[in-house]
Amino acid sequence: MKVQTLAAALLAGALVTVAWAADTTVIEDWAKHAVGAKGIPKDWKGQNWGSPKYDFTIVENSSRRVLRLRSEDEGSTISKEIKGKVNLKETPVLEWSWRVVTLPRGGNSCAKATDDQAVQVFVVWPRFPEAVRSRIIGYVWDTTAPVGTICKSEKTGTVTYVVVRSGTAGLGQWVTEQRNVREDFKKIYGEEPDDPGGLSLSIDSNDTHSVSESFIGAVLFRRL
Repeated sequence: MKVQTLAAALLAGALVTVAWAADTTVIEDWAKHAVGAKGIPKDWKGQNWGSPKYDFTIVENSSRRVLRLRSEDEGSTISKEIKGKVNLKETPVLEWSWRVVTLPRGGNSCAKATDDQAVQVFVVWPRFPEAVRSRIIGYVWDTTAPVGTICKSEKTGTVTYVVVRSGTAGLGQWVTEQRNVREDFKKIYGEEPDDPGGLSLSIDSNDTHSVSESFIGAVLFRRL
C-alpha cells in the first residue's frame, strides 16, 4: 500500500472514531472490569438503604463482558454519577442490552406489595432534598405489568416506572433497548428535562420473597 493511501485510510478511521465519540456517551461497557470480579463494580456506588447483598459478578457471556445480577429475597442497587457527561439535547436516546434468566415470582412494579424486577435501569435527576424531590425514571423488565405501562412506584415516590419488557417473552435472550429519555421525561413530568445527574442499575426480589437473575451489557446515550 502506498504511503499516501495508508495515511488516508488512517485519517478516515480516526474521523470515524471521532464521529462515534461525538454521537455516543458510554456510561459503562464493563471492558475495564476483570472477569470474575464480584460485588459493587469499580467506579460505582452502593445504596444507603435496606440490606443489599450485591450478588454481582463480571462475566463473559455471548462473547461480551457483562454484569450478572442475582437476588434472593433482597434488593441491590448500584449507581454512577453522570452529571456533566450527558447532554439530552444532543444524545437523548438511552441504549442498553439486557438478558433476563429468572423473573421474581408475581412481581408487578405498579403494586407496593410486589414491587420487584429482575433488572432495572434508572435515570436520575437529583433535587434537594433528594429523598423526596428527585425525579427518577426506571426502565424495567417486569414479571406481570404489561409492556408500555407507566406508573409511579407506590414504595418510592420519586420513581416512575416504564415497563419496557414483561413476562417470559424473550427470557434467556439478549435484547437491546433504546428509549428517548428526553421524550419520556416530557411525557411523565410535562416539561423539558435538565441533563441527568446519575444512572443506577438494580435487581429486586424482596417483596415477592423469591429469586431473580439477569445480565446487563453496555449502557450508553446516543443521538437519534
